Amino acid sequence: MPPLSSLSMFSLLAGITLLVLVVLSERYWFLQGWRLGARCKQPGLRYLIRSATVLIFGLLVVGLFLDIPLWRSRIMWRSSKGTAIAALWISSALLAYLAVCAVGAIAWVWRKARREAPSAERQALDLHRRHFVHGVTVLAAALPFGGAAYGFLIGRERFYVREVELPISGLPPALEGMRITQLSDLHMSSYFSPADARRAVGMANELNADMVVVTGDFITAAGDPLETCVAELSQLRAPLGVWGCNGNHEIYAHVQAEAARLFHRYGMYLLRQERVELVHHGQPFNLIGVDYRPSIYENGGLLPMLADIRHLVRRDVPNILLSHNPNTFPSAAEFGIELSLAGHTHGGQVRVEILDHSWSPARFFTRYVAGPYRRPLGGSANLSDETLWSQAPAAPASLIYVNRGLGTIGAPVRIGVPPEISHFTLHRA
Repeated sequence: MPPLSSLSMFSLLAGITLLVLVVLSERYWFLQGWRLGARCKQPGLRYLIRSATVLIFGLLVVGLFLDIPLWRSRIMWRSSKGTAIAALWISSALLAYLAVCAVGAIAWVWRKARREAPSAERQALDLHRRHFVHGVTVLAAALPFGGAAYGFLIGRERFYVREVELPISGLPPALEGMRITQLSDLHMSSYFSPADARRAVGMANELNADMVVVTGDFITAAGDPLETCVAELSQLRAPLGVWGCNGNHEIYAHVQAEAARLFHRYGMYLLRQERVELVHHGQPFNLIGVDYRPSIYENGGLLPMLADIRHLVRRDVPNILLSHNPNTFPSAAEFGIELSLAGHTHGGQVRVEILDHSWSPARFFTRYVAGPYRRPLGGSANLSDETLWSQAPAAPASLIYVNRGLGTIGAPVRIGVPPEISHFTLHRA
């Protein structure tokens, strides 16, 4: 067995730490429910509360673990309501537990650091402190649950059209002002219905784009309604057509070929390591689409990911790449692809502002979380963005735009990251 790289070791340790914290948080909330029952003087009510605690946690375990198929040694939860509710509880309970621990730690440090007071004053201060700490603890624990409720009931339903001006290096005059609408990551399942897809399609059609692209993850897992999703997407309208590529969940569900077949049947086009020449106002451009490419790291660096499609890139016309994983961007820029459109990250689904810096869970697996990013066109994929720009600050740029997606994965919530429909207008750089 080959030794683990530093990144793999970090991922392993992070996963173990997260698992331990989840177990501790569930134990904490179970004991809170059990102790609540203990405080009841009526035996019947005590029995009811404790029975409800055991039943709720038992149902969470059943909902989370009895619906896990193994696909080629990859664990992937089916997108049932039970697993989604369990994930929603686990994530909010973990955050609430960490908030309670943080309040407790701060209170402990303050207690150790403060000066000793006379006995009577100390008792009064201690009583006041206990009431204050209790109130802060309750508030800190309630915030994650309140945030999860908002993200589930409101945040994930607020579809948002984000209009973006994209300056493209070497864009021919005839393509100036061309409009592209992008949808991504619908994840049609228990928490993204055909009605949701219909609403998104209607919003996209109102933008009157010249071309519409859908960058993968039409479903979450095997058994989800792929054909229903494709049928809803077929109502998209654009003079240059509707084009797509597969995401990682099409791979997990083994429906890459089926997705391409359904796209063709419904009058759309799903590109799989293919290119097509499209013409707008008499000017051709090259559209390339690839299946999901997994991110592979070696010696702390990301390995090139598009070597097999280099021959699809043209030098005589602009190139647009549809690739679900934004981590293909360094290779795309190196090969001379002027514009990449990706998804996959969901923008992290949750974004938190901390000391004027935004934090997103997607940061753990990509530096291209959401929105537009630039690299020098033709710059080596092995060098960081910062190094490349320091070497060639005036170089023509390759752009990527990472769509925040429409659906959810794991916990069905969105906080600070509304479901996005992207609408681009191309301009000459």
